[in-house]
Amino acid sequence: MMNRDNPVWLITGCSTGFGRELAKLVLARGWRAVVTARDPSTVADIAEGHADRALVLPLDVTQCAQIDEVVAKTMQQFGSIDALVNNAGYGYLAAIEEGEDEAVRAMFETNVFGLIDMTKAVLPVMRAQRSGIIVTVSSVGGIRSAPGMGYYNGTKFAVEGISEALALEVKPLGIDVLIVEPGPFRTNWSGASIKQSATQIDAYAATAGERRKQIAARSGSQAGDPVRGAQAIIDAALSDNPPLRLLLGKAALEFARKKIDSMRSDFDAWESMTVGADFPDNAS
Repeated sequence: MMNRDNPVWLITGCSTGFGRELAKLVLARGWRAVVTARDPSTVADIAEGHADRALVLPLDVTQCAQIDEVVAKTMQQFGSIDALVNNAGYGYLAAIEEGEDEAVRAMFETNVFGLIDMTKAVLPVMRAQRSGIIVTVSSVGGIRSAPGMGYYNGTKFAVEGISEALALEVKPLGIDVLIVEPGPFRTNWSGASIKQSATQIDAYAATAGERRKQIAARSGSQAGDPVRGAQAIIDAALSDNPPLRLLLGKAALEFARKKIDSMRSDFDAWESMTVGADFPDNAS
Protein backbone atom coordinates (compact mmCIF):
# COMPACT_ATOMS: atom_id res chain seq x y z
CA MET A 1 0.00 0.00 0.00
CA MET A 2 1.14 3.53 -0.72
CA ASN A 3 2.19 5.76 2.15
CA ARG A 4 -0.45 8.52 2.36
CA ASP A 5 1.43 10.80 4.75
CA ASN A 6 3.06 13.36 2.44
CA PRO A 7 3.90 10.80 -0.25
CA VAL A 8 6.59 11.23 -2.89
CA TRP A 9 5.42 10.75 -6.48
CA LEU A 10 8.01 10.10 -9.19
CA ILE A 11 6.35 10.75 -12.55
CA THR A 12 7.84 10.19 -15.99
CA GLY A 13 6.81 12.08 -19.10
CA CYS A 14 5.48 15.25 -17.46
CA SER A 15 5.72 17.63 -20.40
CA THR A 16 2.14 16.95 -21.55
CA GLY A 17 -1.00 14.94 -20.89
CA PHE A 18 -1.49 12.72 -17.87
CA GLY A 19 2.03 13.24 -16.56
CA ARG A 20 1.64 17.02 -16.47
CA GLU A 21 -1.82 16.94 -14.88
CA LEU A 22 -0.80 14.36 -12.30
CA ALA A 23 2.22 16.40 -11.25
CA LYS A 24 0.06 19.52 -10.86
CA LEU A 25 -2.57 17.69 -8.80
CA VAL A 26 0.03 16.02 -6.56
CA LEU A 27 1.66 19.36 -5.79
CA ALA A 28 -1.73 21.06 -5.29
CA ARG A 29 -2.47 18.53 -2.54
CA GLY A 30 0.67 19.55 -0.72
CA TRP A 31 2.52 16.34 -1.58
CA ARG A 32 5.99 15.99 -3.06
CA ALA A 33 6.62 15.33 -6.75
CA VAL A 34 9.61 14.50 -8.90
CA VAL A 35 8.67 16.11 -12.20
CA THR A 36 10.61 14.69 -15.13
CA ALA A 37 10.84 15.22 -18.88
CA ARG A 38 13.45 14.79 -21.57
CA ASP A 39 13.63 18.60 -21.69
CA PRO A 40 13.14 19.86 -18.11
CA SER A 41 12.45 23.40 -19.33
CA THR A 42 9.04 22.14 -20.54
CA VAL A 43 7.99 21.31 -16.97
CA ALA A 44 9.65 24.11 -15.00
CA ASP A 45 6.34 25.97 -14.74
CA ILE A 46 4.75 23.04 -12.87
CA ALA A 47 7.20 23.50 -10.00
CA GLU A 48 6.72 27.26 -9.63
CA GLY A 49 5.58 28.08 -6.11
CA HIS A 50 6.45 24.60 -4.87
CA ALA A 51 10.22 24.88 -4.55
CA ASP A 52 10.47 22.77 -1.40
CA ARG A 53 8.21 20.01 -2.68
CA ALA A 54 8.97 19.78 -6.40
CA LEU A 55 12.13 18.33 -7.90
CA VAL A 56 12.48 18.92 -11.65
CA LEU A 57 14.89 16.56 -13.39
CA PRO A 58 15.81 15.62 -16.96
CA LEU A 59 14.81 12.07 -17.83
CA ASP A 60 14.84 10.05 -21.02
CA VAL A 61 13.71 6.57 -19.93
CA THR A 62 15.85 4.97 -22.63
CA GLN A 63 18.97 6.26 -20.84
CA CYS A 64 19.79 4.06 -17.85
CA ALA A 65 22.32 6.54 -16.44
CA GLN A 66 19.59 9.21 -16.28
CA ILE A 67 17.20 6.78 -14.60
CA ASP A 68 19.78 5.98 -11.93
CA GLU A 69 20.50 9.66 -11.39
CA VAL A 70 16.80 10.50 -10.99
CA VAL A 71 16.31 7.77 -8.40
CA ALA A 72 19.47 8.79 -6.51
CA LYS A 73 18.53 12.49 -6.47
CA THR A 74 14.96 11.66 -5.40
CA MET A 75 16.23 9.67 -2.44
CA GLN A 76 18.75 12.37 -1.56
CA GLN A 77 16.08 15.09 -1.64
CA PHE A 78 13.03 13.28 -0.23
CA GLY A 79 14.23 9.97 1.25
CA SER A 80 11.48 7.81 -0.26
CA ILE A 81 9.52 6.97 -3.41
CA ASP A 82 5.91 6.15 -2.63
CA ALA A 83 4.40 6.19 -6.12
CA LEU A 84 6.13 5.61 -9.43
CA VAL A 85 4.07 6.65 -12.45
CA ASN A 86 5.36 5.12 -15.66
CA ASN A 87 3.76 7.60 -18.03
CA ALA A 88 6.46 8.29 -20.63
CA GLY A 89 5.55 6.88 -24.03
CA TYR A 90 4.11 7.67 -27.43
CA GLY A 91 2.16 6.21 -30.33
CA TYR A 92 3.06 5.14 -33.86
CA LEU A 93 0.62 4.61 -36.71
CA ALA A 94 1.29 2.05 -39.43
CA ALA A 95 -0.19 -1.08 -40.87
CA ILE A 96 2.00 -4.03 -39.86
CA GLU A 97 3.44 -4.30 -43.39
CA GLU A 98 4.10 -0.55 -43.43
CA GLY A 99 6.06 -0.54 -40.17
CA GLU A 100 9.59 0.85 -40.33
CA ASP A 101 11.99 -1.24 -38.29
CA GLU A 102 13.99 1.57 -36.70
CA ALA A 103 10.88 3.52 -35.66
CA VAL A 104 9.16 0.42 -34.25
CA ARG A 105 12.20 -0.58 -32.22
CA ALA A 106 12.60 2.97 -30.90
CA MET A 107 9.00 2.95 -29.65
CA PHE A 108 9.51 -0.41 -27.92
CA GLU A 109 12.65 1.01 -26.28
CA THR A 110 10.62 3.83 -24.72
CA ASN A 111 7.23 2.24 -24.11
CA VAL A 112 8.43 -1.17 -22.91
CA PHE A 113 12.12 -1.36 -22.06
CA GLY A 114 12.27 2.16 -20.64
CA LEU A 115 9.33 1.30 -18.40
CA ILE A 116 11.03 -1.92 -17.29
CA ASP A 117 14.30 -0.14 -16.48
CA MET A 118 12.48 2.59 -14.56
CA THR A 119 10.53 0.03 -12.55
CA LYS A 120 13.61 -2.05 -11.74
CA ALA A 121 15.44 1.06 -10.53
CA VAL A 122 12.66 1.99 -8.11
CA LEU A 123 11.77 -1.48 -6.81
CA PRO A 124 14.73 -1.77 -4.39
CA VAL A 125 13.55 1.44 -2.70
CA MET A 126 9.97 0.21 -2.38
CA ARG A 127 11.06 -3.24 -1.21
CA ALA A 128 13.15 -1.64 1.55
CA GLN A 129 10.15 0.50 2.55
CA ARG A 130 7.76 -2.45 2.21
CA SER A 131 5.29 -0.01 0.69
CA GLY A 132 4.54 1.79 -2.55
CA ILE A 133 2.52 1.69 -5.74
CA ILE A 134 3.68 1.38 -9.33
CA VAL A 135 1.27 3.05 -11.74
CA THR A 136 1.68 2.00 -15.35
CA VAL A 137 -0.09 4.15 -17.93
CA SER A 138 -1.08 1.61 -20.55
CA SER A 139 -4.07 2.11 -22.86
CA VAL A 140 -7.31 0.44 -23.80
CA GLY A 141 -5.07 -0.40 -26.75
CA GLY A 142 -3.35 -2.78 -24.35
CA ILE A 143 -6.59 -4.77 -24.26
CA ARG A 144 -7.91 -4.43 -27.80
CA SER A 145 -5.98 -3.88 -31.04
CA ALA A 146 -7.01 -1.77 -34.01
CA PRO A 147 -5.85 -1.52 -37.63
CA GLY A 148 -2.96 0.86 -38.07
CA MET A 149 -2.03 0.63 -34.40
CA GLY A 150 -0.62 -2.88 -34.16
CA TYR A 151 2.90 -1.91 -33.15
CA TYR A 152 1.65 0.52 -30.50
CA ASN A 153 -0.80 -2.16 -29.34
CA GLY A 154 2.17 -4.53 -29.13
CA THR A 155 3.99 -2.23 -26.70
CA LYS A 156 0.92 -1.90 -24.52
CA PHE A 157 0.08 -5.62 -24.59
CA ALA A 158 3.67 -6.20 -23.44
CA VAL A 159 3.32 -3.66 -20.64
CA GLU A 160 0.07 -5.30 -19.50
CA GLY A 161 1.62 -8.76 -19.31
CA ILE A 162 4.71 -7.53 -17.49
CA SER A 163 2.66 -5.48 -15.03
CA GLU A 164 0.27 -8.34 -14.31
CA ALA A 165 3.18 -10.61 -13.37
CA LEU A 166 4.84 -7.81 -11.40
CA ALA A 167 1.66 -7.31 -9.38
CA LEU A 168 1.72 -10.95 -8.25
CA GLU A 169 5.42 -10.75 -7.38
CA VAL A 170 5.36 -7.56 -5.33
CA LYS A 171 1.98 -7.77 -3.57
CA PRO A 172 3.46 -9.90 -0.74
CA LEU A 173 6.15 -7.22 -0.34
CA GLY A 174 3.62 -4.47 0.40
CA ILE A 175 3.72 -2.97 -3.12
CA ASP A 176 0.67 -2.47 -5.37
CA VAL A 177 0.52 -2.27 -9.16
CA LEU A 178 -2.11 -0.21 -10.99
CA ILE A 179 -2.47 -0.50 -14.77
CA VAL A 180 -4.25 2.54 -16.20
CA GLU A 181 -6.06 2.06 -19.51
CA PRO A 182 -7.29 5.33 -21.02
CA GLY A 183 -9.41 5.56 -24.12
CA PRO A 184 -9.26 8.72 -26.31
CA PHE A 185 -8.24 11.73 -24.19
CA ARG A 186 -7.44 15.33 -25.08
CA THR A 187 -3.70 14.95 -24.75
CA ASN A 188 -0.93 15.36 -27.32
CA TRP A 189 -0.93 11.60 -27.96
CA SER A 190 -2.78 11.94 -31.25
CA GLY A 191 -1.39 15.41 -31.99
CA ALA A 192 2.20 16.58 -31.73
CA SER A 193 3.40 13.38 -30.03
CA ILE A 194 2.15 10.85 -32.59
CA LYS A 195 4.56 9.29 -35.07
CA GLN A 196 3.60 7.65 -38.36
CA SER A 197 5.25 5.50 -40.97
CA ALA A 198 6.20 7.39 -44.11
CA THR A 199 5.30 4.26 -46.04
CA GLN A 200 1.60 3.96 -46.90
CA ILE A 201 0.37 1.02 -48.98
CA ASP A 202 -2.85 1.54 -50.92
CA ALA A 203 -4.13 -1.94 -50.07
CA TYR A 204 -4.52 -0.82 -46.43
CA ALA A 205 -6.29 2.48 -47.17
CA ALA A 206 -9.64 1.16 -45.90
CA THR A 207 -8.20 -0.21 -42.65
CA ALA A 208 -4.96 1.31 -41.34
CA GLY A 209 -5.35 4.35 -43.60
CA GLU A 210 -8.86 4.99 -42.37
CA ARG A 211 -7.67 4.74 -38.76
CA ARG A 212 -5.00 7.36 -39.42
CA LYS A 213 -7.70 9.72 -40.71
CA GLN A 214 -9.98 9.07 -37.74
CA ILE A 215 -7.25 9.77 -35.21
CA ALA A 216 -6.24 13.00 -36.96
CA ALA A 217 -9.87 14.14 -37.24
CA ARG A 218 -10.71 13.71 -33.56
CA SER A 219 -7.46 15.17 -32.19
CA GLY A 220 -8.41 17.93 -29.74
CA SER A 221 -12.05 16.88 -29.44
CA GLN A 222 -11.74 13.56 -27.60
CA ALA A 223 -14.20 12.95 -24.77
CA GLY A 224 -11.54 12.20 -22.17
CA ASP A 225 -10.52 15.00 -19.77
CA PRO A 226 -6.86 14.60 -18.67
CA VAL A 227 -7.50 16.44 -15.38
CA ARG A 228 -10.38 14.15 -14.42
CA GLY A 229 -8.36 11.17 -15.58
CA ALA A 230 -5.40 12.19 -13.44
CA GLN A 231 -7.68 12.65 -10.43
CA ALA A 232 -9.10 9.15 -10.99
CA ILE A 233 -5.56 7.74 -10.96
CA ILE A 234 -4.84 9.45 -7.63
CA ASP A 235 -8.14 8.26 -6.13
CA ALA A 236 -7.45 4.66 -7.22
CA ALA A 237 -3.89 4.79 -5.87
CA LEU A 238 -5.18 6.03 -2.50
CA SER A 239 -7.82 3.31 -2.15
CA ASP A 240 -7.36 0.55 0.41
CA ASN A 241 -7.42 -2.04 -2.37
CA PRO A 242 -6.32 -0.49 -5.68
CA PRO A 243 -7.60 -2.29 -8.78
CA LEU A 244 -5.10 -4.05 -11.02
CA ARG A 245 -6.74 -2.35 -14.01
CA LEU A 246 -8.43 1.05 -14.20
CA LEU A 247 -10.19 1.93 -17.45
CA LEU A 248 -10.56 5.66 -18.08
CA GLY A 249 -13.37 7.05 -20.19
CA LYS A 250 -16.66 5.68 -21.49
CA ALA A 251 -15.10 4.70 -24.82
CA ALA A 252 -12.46 2.60 -23.05
CA LEU A 253 -15.17 0.78 -21.11
CA GLU A 254 -17.11 0.04 -24.30
CA PHE A 255 -14.02 -1.15 -26.20
CA ALA A 256 -12.93 -3.39 -23.33
CA ARG A 257 -16.37 -4.97 -22.90
CA LYS A 258 -16.56 -5.68 -26.65
CA LYS A 259 -13.18 -7.42 -26.44
CA ILE A 260 -14.36 -9.58 -23.53
CA ASP A 261 -17.55 -10.46 -25.42
CA SER A 262 -15.57 -11.37 -28.54
CA MET A 263 -13.21 -13.61 -26.57
CA ARG A 264 -16.07 -15.32 -24.74
CA SER A 265 -17.85 -15.94 -28.05
CA ASP A 266 -14.81 -17.67 -29.53
CA PHE A 267 -14.12 -19.66 -26.37
CA ASP A 268 -17.72 -20.91 -26.17
CA ALA A 269 -18.09 -21.66 -29.89
CA TRP A 270 -14.90 -23.74 -30.00
CA GLU A 271 -15.09 -25.27 -26.51
CA SER A 272 -15.38 -28.89 -27.69
CA MET A 273 -12.35 -28.60 -29.96
CA THR A 274 -10.40 -26.82 -27.23
CA VAL A 275 -11.10 -29.50 -24.63
CA GLY A 276 -10.58 -32.23 -27.24
CA ALA A 277 -6.94 -31.24 -27.59
CA ASP A 278 -6.17 -32.85 -24.22
CA PHE A 279 -5.39 -36.56 -23.80
CA PRO A 280 -8.75 -38.36 -23.49
CA ASP A 281 -8.22 -39.31 -19.84
CA ASN A 282 -7.74 -35.59 -18.94
CA ALA A 283 -10.63 -34.20 -20.96
CA SER A 284 -13.44 -34.81 -18.48
